[in-house]
Amino acid sequence: MLDSLFNSSSWVPLLEIIGVNIVLSGDNAVVIALACRSLPEKERRLGILFGSAGAIVLRIILTFFAVSLLQYPYLKIIGALLLLWIGVKLLVPEDVDGDNISANDNLIAAIRTIIIADLVMSLDNVMGVAAAAKGSVPLIIIGLGISIPIIIFGSTLIMKIMDRFPIIITIGGALLGYVAGEMAVTDNAVAEWIEHHASYLHVLVPIAAAVFVVVIGKWLAMHHSPASSSPANNLN
Repeated sequence: MLDSLFNSSSWVPLLEIIGVNIVLSGDNAVVIALACRSLPEKERRLGILFGSAGAIVLRIILTFFAVSLLQYPYLKIIGALLLLWIGVKLLVPEDVDGDNISANDNLIAAIRTIIIADLVMSLDNVMGVAAAAKGSVPLIIIGLGISIPIIIFGSTLIMKIMDRFPIIITIGGALLGYVAGEMAVTDNAVAEWIEHHASYLHVLVPIAAAVFVVVIGKWLAMHHSPASSSPANNLN
């Protein structure tokens, strides 16, 4: 099996898988950065590492069922609603006075947020990986494994930018809303009707979803009290 992996015919699909992951990892890096931005430095590194690794493992599993899963109507709409909720929660600041919540609890909550969001956003992404792999399980695993350091580096860079330019946090939340809108309009339950009768919704719904996340997230942030739970913790 190893010999077949390293022959010339395997390099092309492997490079395609890596390329797909580089292109599609931007959203995931934003989620990781948003979820870990309020953690202490040590917990940040752990959150990025374990969150990314857990998300990749789940993405590998999801890839094997991607074709059959995406045939179910309303699945992507449900995923889009969940992603909207995550986007809004990530815009609400964490508690400043959080003595009742341990660093370990926050770390686990951040990792859980990363994995849930990545799983939702991967519904479409895994289709590209599965197609590039042409049914080769080892290529899928290797290609997605190589993408881990790419996602980690991207999220670390985004967090540094967020620390310096807080407006990036709002842009990140808007991006999650936009992705959710794109998911919703491509669900099998509505995609054909939209394509034939309301193709403008492909642009309107993602923009509206992005605005929704920012407006609701900012509104909740303004009414946020110190006693409120953290965004990641609210994903219980």
